[in-house]
Amino acid sequence: MRITTWTEYSLIISLHLAKRGAAGSGPVAAREIAETERLPGDYVEQILLRLRRAGLVESVRGAKGGYYLAKEPPDISMRDIMTASEHQTFEMNCATHPVDAERCHPTSGCTIRPVWYALQQRVDELLGSISLADLMKEDTQVQELVTIAPTS
Repeated sequence: MRITTWTEYSLIISLHLAKRGAAGSGPVAAREIAETERLPGDYVEQILLRLRRAGLVESVRGAKGGYYLAKEPPDISMRDIMTASEHQTFEMNCATHPVDAERCHPTSGCTIRPVWYALQQRVDELLGSISLADLMKEDTQVQELVTIAPTS
């Protein structure tokens, strides 16, 4: 699994909008987000477009326009944001960049593929269980949320 800059920026932008919404501020301009979070403006615009297409943010035109969350922070998960920005949370090379067409074909008897699918499911479950509201808490509280108990 690889966390891209695109994903990281998407989470930062979404968290920024969540905090602004909690403060009772109106829509925020993409330029302001870019400046405040020290992110490249063109990335911010493109990410906001993807988040809007996914129904996670809405936009308002005009002098006092900008972007705001389309849902409440508890209703937006990290998985929602990652899927909106990258179209997936976990990329399996055997599916996207097969090493060998015969060995990596979905009907082949590959014993590695089930492990990747199980890992993808666990990653998606964890990311789906953490909301923007959770990310607005203190880092120690977030750490408690993501601590995985050892399995037997």
